[in-house]
Amino acid sequence: MAEGTGDIAALGKEYAEIRPVVEQITAYRTLLDDIAEAEAMMSDPDMRELAEEELPQLKAALPKAEHALQLALLPKDAADARPAMLEIRPGTGGEEAALFAGDLLRMYQRFSEAHGWRFEIIEEQATELGGIKEVVAHITGASVFARLKFESGVHRVQRVPATESGGRIHTSAATVAVLPEAEDVDIKIDPGDIRIDTMRSSGAGGQHVNTTDSAVRITHLPTGIVVTSSEKSQHRNREIAMQVLRTRLFDAERQKIDSERSANRKSQVGSGDRSERIRTYNFPQGRMTDHRINLTLYKLDQVMQGDLDEIIDALTADAQAAALAEMAE
Repeated sequence: MAEGTGDIAALGKEYAEIRPVVEQITAYRTLLDDIAEAEAMMSDPDMRELAEEELPQLKAALPKAEHALQLALLPKDAADARPAMLEIRPGTGGEEAALFAGDLLRMYQRFSEAHGWRFEIIEEQATELGGIKEVVAHITGASVFARLKFESGVHRVQRVPATESGGRIHTSAATVAVLPEAEDVDIKIDPGDIRIDTMRSSGAGGQHVNTTDSAVRITHLPTGIVVTSSEKSQHRNREIAMQVLRTRLFDAERQKIDSERSANRKSQVGSGDRSERIRTYNFPQGRMTDHRINLTLYKLDQVMQGDLDEIIDALTADAQAAALAEMAE
């Protein structure tokens, strides 16, 4: 029974992926048929006037239909529909960088809420002033990774810190990583490759401080990747930590494959080194600039409130244009 349910779910997922392509093909063929019919009507004196009115409109719609079909036929990233792990850490800039990391966390929380996604913080280490030393969040919903995958990289902020008495503008940064959630079939972890330690939750101002000895730390010995989870349930912690570990190992494999694939072509949006500075948030000027596509918006307040769709749409369009150009070569 369970197997049958799984088969139905797999078929439903495959149908959902194929349907947009079929719809675009159908729309394109219908348009071609309408053009052919209108051209045939030109030879009919009674229908010629109607054909002369319709034909230019139909032909004008053809390039847009061709472009939509090309986009539908582009190879899809299999991870686009998956949930994602969001990781934010302060970079250069001390306490101001930690405060900015907290601002980014709230920005992504608001963006997720606006899209009806579930945003769950699974590990958080806060500073005494309310900044973030490190945070890991699990985001579930429709097309989460597809919408957030271009957010990975270094986010730079220019502003007068709350801790600055002289009114000088400081530049600091935080790093963001968005990883597609791994499934059990993606990554198999040998029990002999991991070490599991149980410890007391700790961290200045963290949300799980002063709980019982339930925090779990898992070390993946072959890669040195370390993950922790500090929920109150030790059993739940093991589940969470293993999921984060699988996701990081899956992401590392994806990065390796992408690097090999892109070794002989220009770097594309969303791929490449995550140490790359991708965006600057300039508070004195109310300006946000995405350096990858030279997009500047003077609505920083709205951006920090989670209004990211215009930026993400532009990044997605740029990535699609690059993929179409590569396909044409």
